[in-house]
Amino acid sequence: MTTEPRTVSFTRMDQGTAEDYALLQRTITTANEDLVGNVLSMLDHLKGEERGFQVNRYVHSLQSATLAHADDADEETIVAALLHDIGDSIAPDNHSALAGALLRPYVSDKTWWIINHHGLFQGYHFWHYYGMDRNARDAYRDHPYYQACIEWCDKYDQRAFDPAYPTKPLAFFEPMVQRVFRQKPWQASGRSLEGPGVVPID
Repeated sequence: MTTEPRTVSFTRMDQGTAEDYALLQRTITTANEDLVGNVLSMLDHLKGEERGFQVNRYVHSLQSATLAHADDADEETIVAALLHDIGDSIAPDNHSALAGALLRPYVSDKTWWIINHHGLFQGYHFWHYYGMDRNARDAYRDHPYYQACIEWCDKYDQRAFDPAYPTKPLAFFEPMVQRVFRQKPWQASGRSLEGPGVVPID
């Protein structure tokens, strides 16, 4: 009886075999089954101090998603609203890019672009109070998603700091998160990877 190896044979990636990379593919597929749980755990880190706002970032995230749901937004947009600030606890100065990177394989290019740039576009509402250019977003005025990002920030982000708003609980959104993250990577953007669930290894 042959026992399947638990580790690869190499110590340098350029010395790997087809069997080694088949093993890694299987382990990555298994690890991805925990993705949603890991994502929601990251969201949980936003609980805690309000940091001067009337709600904390966790409630803000739920409220953003609730506003998107109330607006009859599609499921992808709702999940993006829920997760748009997920990197705030570990990358506060670059949280938009972190959330964008997390979502990119599972959402459309439009949704990714909005999340990746929402921090810059949110600056319109307050950067002038810090001596910064509130119109910095206009560098993207000719971009096809410029207006969509303005509207997204206005409807789902900058309004989501109200402790009296009837915000839905995380359990309401969990099935949506499951569906978005369990689709084939890059499928939503029309760039689905070829092959039987091939996942890049790097």
